[in-house]
Amino acid sequence: MHGNLARMFTMSLLLTLLFLGITAPVQAADPGVGDIADRIAPVGRVQLTGQPPLEVESEAAAQEAEAAEPMAAPRPARSDYPDIGVSSRAIVWVLAQLHLFFGALVLAVPLFVLIIELVGLFTGDERYDDMAHEFMKISLTGFSITAIFGGSLALALFMLYPDFMAYMMRVFGAQWLVYAGLFFFESFFLYTYYYGWNAFRYGNLKWVHLSLGLMLNASGLTIMVLANSWATFMMAPSGVNEVGAVVGNIWEVMKGPLWNPINLHRFIANIAFGGAVVGAYAAFKFLSSSDPEKRAHYDWMGYTSNFIAILAFLPLPFAGYWLMAEIYAYSQQMGITAMGGILAWLFILQAVLIGTILLAGNFYLWAGMSRTDGSERYKWLVKFIALILVVTFLIWITPHTLMLSASEIAQLGGTHHSILGPLGIMPAKNIAVNLMLIVTFLSFQLYRRSDKVATVRWAPVGNALMVAIYVVAIANIIFLGVYYGYFTNTVYKVGSSVAQVASTLVVIISGIIIDALMFKNAKTLPSHWGRIPDRAQYALFALPIAFTWLMGLMGYVRSSVKTHWHVYTVMKDNSPDNFIPTIAYAGNMITLVTVLFLLCLLFMFWVANLSETRQVKPVAAGESA
Repeated sequence: MHGNLARMFTMSLLLTLLFLGITAPVQAADPGVGDIADRIAPVGRVQLTGQPPLEVESEAAAQEAEAAEPMAAPRPARSDYPDIGVSSRAIVWVLAQLHLFFGALVLAVPLFVLIIELVGLFTGDERYDDMAHEFMKISLTGFSITAIFGGSLALALFMLYPDFMAYMMRVFGAQWLVYAGLFFFESFFLYTYYYGWNAFRYGNLKWVHLSLGLMLNASGLTIMVLANSWATFMMAPSGVNEVGAVVGNIWEVMKGPLWNPINLHRFIANIAFGGAVVGAYAAFKFLSSSDPEKRAHYDWMGYTSNFIAILAFLPLPFAGYWLMAEIYAYSQQMGITAMGGILAWLFILQAVLIGTILLAGNFYLWAGMSRTDGSERYKWLVKFIALILVVTFLIWITPHTLMLSASEIAQLGGTHHSILGPLGIMPAKNIAVNLMLIVTFLSFQLYRRSDKVATVRWAPVGNALMVAIYVVAIANIIFLGVYYGYFTNTVYKVGSSVAQVASTLVVIISGIIIDALMFKNAKTLPSHWGRIPDRAQYALFALPIAFTWLMGLMGYVRSSVKTHWHVYTVMKDNSPDNFIPTIAYAGNMITLVTVLFLLCLLFMFWVANLSETRQVKPVAAGESA
């Protein structure tokens, strides 16, 4: 079934490309494009010899010169967009977002599955191998659904936005064929990697299997970076002139200023998202099983998934900062639209969702500490971590400006609250988010230490050094945010955020290094897998819900900063939907795609569970059981 669906998508994509190749001359002959070309192409060349013009070049030569001139981006009128009775943008929005959700899943899961398989190889523990194989089962079903939504999205784009797609095909040229060809390679490596798992499980054949996994990930990541170049070209076009004519090669078109930031941001986000999804699968299996052995297995899977999701999530805000900084550097107007204009309130929603992710992840870690008796040493710290998380979360979601009536402004004494107003600007939020990340890492560090007892002689010194690093980093983050954020100019305010990020990274990196050295050959306390409250599993369900809504929200922000442009400043959107929708409309659309994705996710879990179910053969009448 999976192979047929993947082949169906690949064939439909290739047929679409063939159709576009046949119709490309028709698109190029569009009157709007021709008018632009006529305006920018030379009408004729006059010989200047100091005498009056003698003659104009022949008509054939003029036509040849016009044909050699780069073709500008089309300018379709509103009548050029097909009217199907419903919003074209809504259709593309739903299909594109669902395709991106499943694409992120099938790209991320093989990445950490390969690492888990390597861990199993080097440790000799076959449980890692079994867990990696089970994770791939989810990815296999997701690949087929990705192909379905991808094919549907391609058809919708070509039908509803033909001029825009014709222009994108002309700009990226043969890259589309490379993109289609990569699906052949990804399909081949995916199915041979999964179905050949037990055939290539031991000895030298294991390295063959790992090589298949490596090639699978290489194909998937290449697909991701190619698709990212299309999105970043629409936001920050490169390799084209001011009217959209292609003047550079394909590499110059791809390597726009936002390409690498989005590549990094999506790479990290996909891993965190994939970890959250497979964690929900583990929670689903844990709650649906009464067998202690299976519950222990899925408890371990859930812990591993949460570990992947939270560890990948910790550096994600920093990648997001880099992306927004590059957006500001490219176009201050786009940056202001995102952070200080009509889209600014969506970042309050972003704060709520990120806070939900961090609170759920921390709660799962605290509940998981009950698996070991050694966790009693650290449980007294949990209430302080929870207090810091709640306080910083409330600071993060505090808005700067409220939408108030005249009477409310009079009662408040202004548009800003005298006490809470200063908490609404970025210095306070930078302090909050960095402290939330630091205490989340502390929860993770305490959990990792709960089943170990250090045996090295310098353990007290190591603990004291770790405490000192935490204290200095937290004090530095608060000082930088308060002093440079409220008592200096904007240049120092922005620069101090870099030092705050550096302080957080120092805590995380030094904590990993110190614990790795201090707990090498440590005494290990027994862990009772499966001894975890059922309510902890609901935290694992909360993670993919929050992640999915967050990805949909930030995808909407990234797309909307272009305002009324298909390709920013190059190709204008003249369709009936060339406006930024209200926050309520956007919220409803994001919620819709989130619910649809979660329903598809439940279907994936059901299919994966169905493959393990075997019907008992019915006993015929008169036969003994």
